[in-house]
Amino acid sequence: MMLQRLAFAAALLLLGLSPVTAHGPTPQKADDRVTIAAPPETVWKLIAAFGSIADWHPLVKQSKATGEAAGAERTITLAKGELVEGLDEVDAGARRLSYRLSKENVEALPVSFYTVTIEVTPAAGGSEVSWGARFYRADTTNEPPENLNDEAAVAAMTDFIRQGLEGLKKAAAK
Repeated sequence: MMLQRLAFAAALLLLGLSPVTAHGPTPQKADDRVTIAAPPETVWKLIAAFGSIADWHPLVKQSKATGEAAGAERTITLAKGELVEGLDEVDAGARRLSYRLSKENVEALPVSFYTVTIEVTPAAGGSEVSWGARFYRADTTNEPPENLNDEAAVAAMTDFIRQGLEGLKKAAAK
């Protein structure tokens, strides 16, 4: 009987410790949208050209892609280095594009992984573009440094999306 009580107490102790020691990074998100005074088809053409993001995104210095269909990869060059992204979905009918980070570079962008969806819908006076990202911070340990924590990841991704939407708006007006 005493052995059973000890085993039960040990099990309770282990269960009690599990949630404390089993935490890590939680998924983060950044979402934004913009209305653009251009037809959805015009805006979609810019987004669907997967390898041409450098033509309209002010933070992307250079980009190159292996194609524009699902399965393609692109390398984008930012101020502090390159990222490699994989194209997961291109739905021309829905004007929706989804891609993910294939090869991280935490110096270029302080995230360890992301998935992104960009969608163009008709809106009064033109188009609405929504851009959403789900991601994890660059340092996935329990005590990340300030420049690689959740706040840094959210700030960087939010800025990347905002500047991309503004660049898209300018490019579609040309």
